[in-house]
Amino acid sequence: MAQDKELSCKDCGQNFTFTEGEQEFFTQRGFSEPVRCRPCRDARKAQKVSGGGFSDRGQRDRY
Repeated sequence: MAQDKELSCKDCGQNFTFTEGEQEFFTQRGFSEPVRCRPCRDARKAQKVSGGGFSDRGQRDRY
C-alpha cells in the first residue's frame, strides 16, 4: 500500500504532503503526480478560469 509522500512545489518551493488517499485518487483517474501544492494549483486554476492565461505576451488584438 502507498504511503504519504513529501513533495516540493514547482512554483513556491514549499514542501507539501501527497497523501495516500490523494495518490489513490490520482492513480484511479490516470493523473500524474502533482508538481504544485494545493494553494498554487488553486491560484493557477483561478488565473486560467478568469482568462488570464499563462502567457507573458499580453492580450491579443481581435479584429
